[in-house]
Amino acid sequence: MQERSILEFFAEVKNPGLDVNRLKQRLAIAHLPHLSKSIDTVISDDKEKGMIYCIWGEFEINREELKYGVRFTLPHCPNALACTITIDDQDAGNIVIHCSINKKQHDEDFIDSIHQFVSDWAEGLQAA
Repeated sequence: MQERSILEFFAEVKNPGLDVNRLKQRLAIAHLPHLSKSIDTVISDDKEKGMIYCIWGEFEINREELKYGVRFTLPHCPNALACTITIDDQDAGNIVIHCSINKKQHDEDFIDSIHQFVSDWAEGLQAA
């Protein structure tokens, strides 16, 4: 299987009903399984830290509030996965999902799983 060099993954969705404050409220660790099909279970939730079970297995998750949204990181993930979900400050109904990893080379299946992860976020946020 040929490896692809991709470090960043993006999606944009429209949800005019979500402003920054409502987006931040929705993006609580406890709500993650309702916002993304890629996240099955919240095992523990301490508001800014927790443990989830997702498409890649069980991971510690950190939540950091940003000016226009929230960043989630998986600090013990071998790929240093980070997912930032923000509202465009120029277009309040435009939600940007940006996911990144730290390794340039991965097999097709793993890259496809990250695309699915971002797509699941887009679907969940559009419906939120």
